[in-house]
Amino acid sequence: MKKSHSESSRSDLDNKTITLIESIAGLVRANIEDGKLPDIKLPVRSLDNVTYDRAKGYFELGDARKMRSLTVTTARSFAQTLRLMGNLTTMVEHDDFATKREIYYISKNWGDCRFGEQAESDAIMDDIEAMASMQGLSREQLRFYPESHGGSVAGRLTVVDRNPATGEAIEIDCANLGSGAYSIPRSAEHLTFRTDARFVLAIETGGMFQRLNNHRFWETARCIIVEMGGVPTRATRRFIRLLSDRQNLPVYCFVDCDPYGFTNIYRTLKVGSGNAAHINRFLCVPRARFLGVIPQDIIDFGLEDATHPLTTTDIKRAQDALQNDPFIMAHPEWIAAIRQLLQMGVRAEQQALAKWGLNFVIDDYLPKKLASVSSFLP
Repeated sequence: MKKSHSESSRSDLDNKTITLIESIAGLVRANIEDGKLPDIKLPVRSLDNVTYDRAKGYFELGDARKMRSLTVTTARSFAQTLRLMGNLTTMVEHDDFATKREIYYISKNWGDCRFGEQAESDAIMDDIEAMASMQGLSREQLRFYPESHGGSVAGRLTVVDRNPATGEAIEIDCANLGSGAYSIPRSAEHLTFRTDARFVLAIETGGMFQRLNNHRFWETARCIIVEMGGVPTRATRRFIRLLSDRQNLPVYCFVDCDPYGFTNIYRTLKVGSGNAAHINRFLCVPRARFLGVIPQDIIDFGLEDATHPLTTTDIKRAQDALQNDPFIMAHPEWIAAIRQLLQMGVRAEQQALAKWGLNFVIDDYLPKKLASVSSFLP
């Protein structure tokens, strides 16, 4: 059968999205026509339903599934799921998108099946995304965009974007933005890159990013620096992943020395999380390595009097990682580092390096660490 103009102009992924939604809707309709109550099979999204394979490099969804069946008590959520999939199809067909907040408001004209609060629409959106992920489709390919954009980027990189109205290429030279930086867009799928950098340095805090950028650390280190701003957003993770893959670049992470930095910020960037196991393969950065700050740095760089005691929450998070985190448990190096931190009973921020001078991190710490990449934690 000859394709219509709209079908032929869509990408393969767009067509795959439409096909997936139509197949689910077709099964629901077939059940109804056969006099059966329809249902939709959904992956279970939790740390209990993930596996970690060092060769793959990320948390992967297990085989556990849940059924969303049409019953008296679930009629509303079942209808919401189908209505949301219908809107998704429309967005793909019209090359449009919606944020999570807009999805919530779209439902206000759905009558009795409208969402009462955004938590409802977020949960169903996550379920649809989980189903689509099993077919290799991400949320951005479903046209659900996050509210927050990514972090900041500077250094030896040219980003090739496009004018959304004309499709004309737009080049952004991240080495010539003065004291500013390039802001990662909500979706990075269409971007291409040019660079002569040797690596990407992902930095936890905005203050440290600004210091390295203002002193053009990336120029002499021949790198690209990216501000994560705490736990990196989806957009930031996807950008770093695409940059690493497409330019064959290693990624080094410069994070605070505490359980949160280890298990929430770094672990999320490298292998993902249990709740988002259905999208980890799109967002995680398997080539990431942990540059520092590590517990041994506190000793080696004389930071003992620039530390803070571990809180009860820190200790609980560290102990939980040792006992339940598949990533930590798979790496003896991480087990040893967290045990050392617990034994020391302290944590250290990136900024503690300023004890030896504001630019000690540029002149001493980072050059020494980068001279021994093989010692970075996995």
